[in-house]
Amino acid sequence: MSEDRLNFKEMCAKFDVTPRTLRYYEYIELLSPEKEGRSRYYTPREVARMTLILRGRRFGFSLEELRQWLLIYDEKGTDAQNQAWVELADRQLSSLRTQYAELSETIDDLQKLRDDVQTLVK
Repeated sequence: MSEDRLNFKEMCAKFDVTPRTLRYYEYIELLSPEKEGRSRYYTPREVARMTLILRGRRFGFSLEELRQWLLIYDEKGTDAQNQAWVELADRQLSSLRTQYAELSETIDDLQKLRDDVQTLVK
C-alpha cells in the first residue's frame, strides 16, 4: 500500500464519517476509491474531494449539486468549475440570507412573547 493513500477505516476517521456515509458517497459517484480486492484506498484526490463535499454540505448544498459541480472539473476543468461555483454560491447565499431574515424575525417574535409572559409571572 502506498503511504499517500488512506484505507477505508482511516478515511472514516479522518473525516469523522460513518462507514455507511463513505459507502454512500461512493455509490452516488462522489468518490471513486482505488480497489484492491475488497479493500478500498483513497488517494489525495479523493481526500480533497471529501473535503469539498463536507464543506459543501456545511454550506447547505445538496449531494446532487455537489456531484454535478465535481463532475464539471472532470469534464471541463478548473475555470468552468470555478464559474459554476460562483453561480452555486450566489444562489445559496441568497437562500441563506432569506432563511436568516426569517429566523431573525422568529427570534424577535419569540423574545417579545417571552418577555410579555414574564411580566405576567412577576
